[in-house]
Amino acid sequence: MIKEDQHRINEKIRAQEVRLVGDNVEIGVYPIKQALSFAQEQELDLVEISPNATPPVCKIIDYKKFVYEQKKRDKVLKAKATKVIIKEIRFGPNTDDHDYDFKKKHGEKFLKEGAKLKAYVFFKGRSIIYKDQGEILLLRLAQDLEEFGKVEQMPKLEGKRMTMFIAPKKK
Repeated sequence: MIKEDQHRINEKIRAQEVRLVGDNVEIGVYPIKQALSFAQEQELDLVEISPNATPPVCKIIDYKKFVYEQKKRDKVLKAKATKVIIKEIRFGPNTDDHDYDFKKKHGEKFLKEGAKLKAYVFFKGRSIIYKDQGEILLLRLAQDLEEFGKVEQMPKLEGKRMTMFIAPKKK
C-alpha cells in the first residue's frame, strides 16, 4: 500500500551529503553514512523529505507512521473540499405561469440546499423565433430568485438553448 517511489528512505538516498532536520537530531549537514548510523541508533528510518534541495533535506522518523499520518491529513483535506452540485431546470419559450411557478419553487429549493442552478430555455424547431420571450423568462426567474442566489452568467444563447447560471448566496 505504501508508494515506495514517493520518498527515498535509508539506502535508497543517492546524495553524498544530507541536511538533517527534526526533533531527535542536531540540525546540520552530515555525510550520508553518518546520517544513516544516527537513524539506525534510534531504530528509525532516514527519509528524504525534500529531494530537490541542495543538499537534500532528510528527517529521522518512523516511515510507516509518517505515511499513515500523511494519508490521514490528505483525507481530512479532501473531506473539507466543497463539492459543487449543479441542478438543472428546463423551460420552453412559452412556459405557462403555473409551470413557471412550479419550477421556480424547485429552483428556490435547490439554491437553499446550496446547489448551483442552471436554468435553460430549450427551443424546438421554429420556436427559435421566440428568443426574446425565452430571455424574458430567464430574467424573470433571476429576479424572482434574487433573495436566494445571484446570477453568475446572464442568459446566453448557445445553439438551441438559452442558458443562465445562478449561484446560491452565502449565509
